[in-house]
Amino acid sequence: MTGIGPEGRRTLVRAARVVDGAGSTDDGWVLVDGDRIHAVGAGAGAPAASSVDEVVDLGDAVLTPGFVDLHGHGGAGAAYEDATIAPALAVHRAHGTTRSVLSLVANPVDALVASLDRVREVMAADPLVLGVHLEGPFLSPHNKGAHNESFLIDPAPDAVDALLTAGEGVLRQITIAPELPGALDATRRFVEAGVRVAVGHTVGTFDQARAAFDAGATLLTHAFNAMPGIHHRAPGPVSAAVADERVTLELILDGVHVHPSVASLLLRAAPGRVALITDAMGAAGAADGSYTLGSLAVTVTDGIAHVAGTDTIAGSTLTQDAALRNAVTRAGRTLPEAVAALTSVPAAALGLGDRLGRLAPGYAADLVALSPSLEVRRVWGAGRELR
Repeated sequence: MTGIGPEGRRTLVRAARVVDGAGSTDDGWVLVDGDRIHAVGAGAGAPAASSVDEVVDLGDAVLTPGFVDLHGHGGAGAAYEDATIAPALAVHRAHGTTRSVLSLVANPVDALVASLDRVREVMAADPLVLGVHLEGPFLSPHNKGAHNESFLIDPAPDAVDALLTAGEGVLRQITIAPELPGALDATRRFVEAGVRVAVGHTVGTFDQARAAFDAGATLLTHAFNAMPGIHHRAPGPVSAAVADERVTLELILDGVHVHPSVASLLLRAAPGRVALITDAMGAAGAADGSYTLGSLAVTVTDGIAHVAGTDTIAGSTLTQDAALRNAVTRAGRTLPEAVAALTSVPAAALGLGDRLGRLAPGYAADLVALSPSLEVRRVWGAGRELR
């Protein structure tokens, strides 16, 4: 199947089970035409082998859409701020992530502008990169997480304009703490420019988060992390996001950032609105040891990353296939629910739900073949084999 793609080859892919957010089909098949899905079905209704260029029989595999990661910082020892990011992308693609939004940590505005320019060059050659998520610089210094406080600023109009100008065609998403001076005006400005705004790295209240959502923010950055928790008299940003049907909630389901029981509670409270993300830093797919995240030193021990010398979690070493397994085995989700949280939910959050994240005619031929125990066997992005 390596050869299918824009040339228009027709390939029939068969699997014991075909699963997306719409449900599960036994003895399913997907007909790929070039870089798009042409048809799907089950059983004897499949096109005849003589009518296609190739038949790929995946045996007992589970076939799902390719995973979409809204929020990841790197892997294979590399960060998305680095000059060379191909190894990081390759690691995540091998684990089923076919479309990536590249997250950048807080930096001075001129450094972010340079990073946006570099990602533009990457995107020109690689359509599987969807753009940039700026996780900073408009974050609260009181809930900065693994961001350099020296680089955190209020969202003043000149900084907003500089990032929008540099980010034209590249900037997909930005995290803003809603309590900062000028935050609501900045939210409206980004939304008007077509950029998704997320509430995060905040000490804001329920009402401040709700005001940001009313101003156009539609995401919550890594729910529960770097924000106030849920208190019975101070419900905070998570409760505001759960209560608002317009909002998608990111969740790092690695068993470290959020306890599985709390993750299960969130998935039940906001069905169809939780997107599983990696928030992976350079140690994903690499060994324990010393790393950097932006300008901060990070120590990774037993796969858990901390800002060196502190107990502050510094991203994750998670891959999306592991998040899928955790959603099923530890958070109690059905396989279609878990798959949706990695595919159709994040795609819709980016406004791409009509072409990514489903196994349906007209959608991108992004496919992941999993073993019955949900280990990745093969991966295709836009009809081309990635693993």
